[in-house]
Amino acid sequence: MPLSPPIGRQHLHTRRVVCQGFFRDDGLWDIEGRITDEKTYEHANEWRGPLKPGDFVHDMSIRLTIDHTFTIVDAEAVTDSSPYRMCGDIAPAFRKLIGLRIGGGFHRAVRERLGGVQGCTHIVELLGPVATTAFQTVSSKKARDLNRAHREKTGTLPPKDPNAAPKPPRKPYMLDTCHSWASDSEVTKRWVPHFYTGPDAEAVRAAVEGKDVEMEG
Repeated sequence: MPLSPPIGRQHLHTRRVVCQGFFRDDGLWDIEGRITDEKTYEHANEWRGPLKPGDFVHDMSIRLTIDHTFTIVDAEAVTDSSPYRMCGDIAPAFRKLIGLRIGGGFHRAVRERLGGVQGCTHIVELLGPVATTAFQTVSSKKARDLNRAHREKTGTLPPKDPNAAPKPPRKPYMLDTCHSWASDSEVTKRWVPHFYTGPDAEAVRAAVEGKDVEMEG
C-alpha cells in the first residue's frame, strides 16, 4: 500500500542509497554501497561553481571485501562528488576497516576508527546498509551453493565425516531485530522453528526435529 496522498508541496532534495552484493571468483564477497545527494534547483558552490538541478552534491562509494566469516579483508572508498575539495582526502582512512568483522559491535568499532573528524559522515552512514546487505548476500541459498561449488572446485571443502554428530542450528542474525522476526512470531515458527519461543514452542520443535528448512527474508 503506498503512502497517503500528500498536500501540495515542492520537491527539493533526493538522496539515493544503492547497495549490491557479489560472490567473487576467488571465493570472497564484495559488498558495495553508493550514496548520492542532488537538488532540484540550481545553487551555488564556492569550490565547484553553480550546480544545476540533478548535479550530485555528494557521490560517494565504498567496497568491502569479506570472507565467509564476515571479516573485512579489503576496503576501498572513493568520493566522486562533494561540496568541498578536501572531502575526498579522507577516503584512504577507510582501510582502517580491514580486520573488522561485520556482526555484533561492528558499528561501535566503525565509530571508534572513523567517527567524527577521522572519517566522512556520509560514507560512515553508508556502512549501515552495506552491513545489512552483506548478511542478505551471504545468507541466501544461492550464495551457499556458489560457495560450496567454489570450494569443491578448489579442493578446500573438507570431506564429510559419516560419524560426526549433526551440528546444532545457528541462531539467525535477524532474530528479534524486527516485528516479523520476533522469537515468538509466525515467521520464526515457520522458518526457524528451533528458535521459536511461542506458547506451542515445544510441540513445534518436536515436530520438525531433524528437518532442514530454508529461510526467507
